[in-house]
Amino acid sequence: MIDVDIIQRFKVGCIFVLQIYKVTTGTLMSLFIPQSCGDHVCTIKENYNNNEVYHKTVLYWNMFSMMTFYIYYMVELIREEWAIKYLDIDNNKSDNGLKNIIIHEPKLDKKMDRLNKYYYYTLIFNIMIYFINIMLTIKLLKDKYYSNSTLSCFLSFTLLVINKLYNSLIVARESVKNDKMMRSYMSEFVSFNVLDADYLEKKEKEKEKIDLIPPTNP
Repeated sequence: MIDVDIIQRFKVGCIFVLQIYKVTTGTLMSLFIPQSCGDHVCTIKENYNNNEVYHKTVLYWNMFSMMTFYIYYMVELIREEWAIKYLDIDNNKSDNGLKNIIIHEPKLDKKMDRLNKYYYYTLIFNIMIYFINIMLTIKLLKDKYYSNSTLSCFLSFTLLVINKLYNSLIVARESVKNDKMMRSYMSEFVSFNVLDADYLEKKEKEKEKIDLIPPTNP
């Protein structure tokens, strides 16, 4: 039987790949959104080689925004991997049940708080950078408007990214505010609410080994 943690990691990996695609197109908008090059729509190569000062400025900011997203995703993945390793979800228990359990595991409790705060502050910084990215891109597309495809691509790219940021903000804020660990890679908001069975089993074995060690005589 396949371990539950492995299944969870596989799901996270698949969703992560899709998210990377959405973020790449949603941040590098000066490359991927149709723009006017006189009598034709610009190719990606033409957009990249455009040496106009404002276009280059927007492109560099697009790239910076993409990099902040990748950093934020790394923090998100580290947080999710830690949660999969040490925590679990029990549908028969309250979403807030973890708080009363993890208090007896000080190291895990501190680590969870630290990961939640890193996740929250990285996300806030990323949102600010992306907001500027959108504003700069709007000015560029206004000057380089080609057709309805320019507007439709801009809306579809940005809405996908904004939806991800909005859901992540709910997860991050609720996790920090209520001292919990909500999942980042699920279609519905779910909280880890118990300790992982593998972690508890490993801890119990280590305790048994310690108990088997004979006491030393003074």
